[in-house]
Amino acid sequence: MNKVLIAEDDKELRQLFQQVLIKNDFYVKGVSNGQEALDAINEESFDVIISDVMMPIMDGFTLVRELRGMGNNIPILIITAKDAFNDMYLGFHSGTDDYMVKPVNINEMVLRVNALIRRAQMVSEKKQIIGSTILERDSFTVFYDGNKVVLPQKEFLLLYKMVSFPGRIFTRRQLMDDIWGYESESDEHTVEVHVGKLRERFRDNNDFKIVTIRGVGYKVVKS
Repeated sequence: MNKVLIAEDDKELRQLFQQVLIKNDFYVKGVSNGQEALDAINEESFDVIISDVMMPIMDGFTLVRELRGMGNNIPILIITAKDAFNDMYLGFHSGTDDYMVKPVNINEMVLRVNALIRRAQMVSEKKQIIGSTILERDSFTVFYDGNKVVLPQKEFLLLYKMVSFPGRIFTRRQLMDDIWGYESESDEHTVEVHVGKLRERFRDNNDFKIVTIRGVGYKVVKS
């Protein structure tokens, strides 16, 4: 049984989320702020976190940053009442995996939670699938339409990271830090160059495309 942690200070909304997820065969624990979420994670493991943004003591974005800073890569779905690009940017920049705006469609929430769990499982298996395209991490190889393409390490890791979370926006800085390392002397133009190479290599791939988000970074979307 997959385990979900809900961090939401609105008691009625938290209970609604819990009831829906329990009916869909999840084990669910609810807390009212980010600090309580960290305490819960120290006591037991979870497969997904659903977190509100505006909470007392510790907000959702701080919770995400704390977890990522500790090296915890648990999938996180942020839910907020603010329908603003800046909030979405802050969420993804802090390490959020998905994002929903209140009022939440609870059926869609269940679908998103299941999708996050599947992606996390594929990452642990060192393989990603998008459409009919398969990325094998151990060999840096991409298979699609009868083609077998072995990529240079940085190109593969860049593509693999974005394909792992279709639709998620990654900033150039995030990609630099994650793929090249915090101490790399390369600048963010390096990311642009590698994205350009990937687009050229897979220009005839019908399963995905890399989209530029002006002034922010990139995301992979299913074609």
